[in-house]
Amino acid sequence: MSISKKHTKILEAIFSDPIRANIHWNDIERLFIALGAECSEGRGSRLRVALNDVRAVFHRPHPQKEASKPTVKSVRRFLEESGVWQ
Repeated sequence: MSISKKHTKILEAIFSDPIRANIHWNDIERLFIALGAECSEGRGSRLRVALNDVRAVFHRPHPQKEASKPTVKSVRRFLEESGVWQ
């Protein structure tokens, strides 16, 4: 699997320490798609994501565009469990 430089930078931002709170949610969604995840709309502002037999539900941030630190931490855990990041 090869992803673009932009997706690589987003992936590195997700796993950087300390956890960042300035990552745009749209970039995270695009990263999921680039990694081959199946994304579907849930109720309200929820997004269901499935990648490598791992499933998660995320809540899109609003009205801000950036994901909060707890959301980034959840995305990080999801990507680790799905084998994207070791």
